[in-house]
Amino acid sequence: MLVRDAMSTVVLTIGPAHTLRQSARLMSARHVGAAVVLDEESSGLGILTERDILNSLAHGQNPDTETAGGHTTTDVVFAAPTWTLEEAAAAMSHGGFRHLIVLDGSGPVGIVSVRDIIRCWAPVRQQVPA
Repeated sequence: MLVRDAMSTVVLTIGPAHTLRQSARLMSARHVGAAVVLDEESSGLGILTERDILNSLAHGQNPDTETAGGHTTTDVVFAAPTWTLEEAAAAMSHGGFRHLIVLDGSGPVGIVSVRDIIRCWAPVRQQVPA
């Protein structure tokens, strides 16, 4: 199975000036655990995850003044839609992260998470009639 078969095509894109509270609200509303941070000035892509927000809060930082740009991971490992799920899982395991931005051509087309991969690998539960 390939990354394109498992990835979510719901890609939340935010700017580096979004506060962590704004970012968290957008992520929560879309039921996603990560947002792609697009910085027009540096023309680069980064990722902000729920763990980044949690770490900021754990350090007593104010989510209304801390920005996504200050907590964005910029040394991102990107996946291609044609990667196998094994390749994606290996990249996540090696890097110690749970999300990969999927790039196809010039921009992000999806995000694949550990949860997406597990969903594909785990057998479907059989419903027992009541």
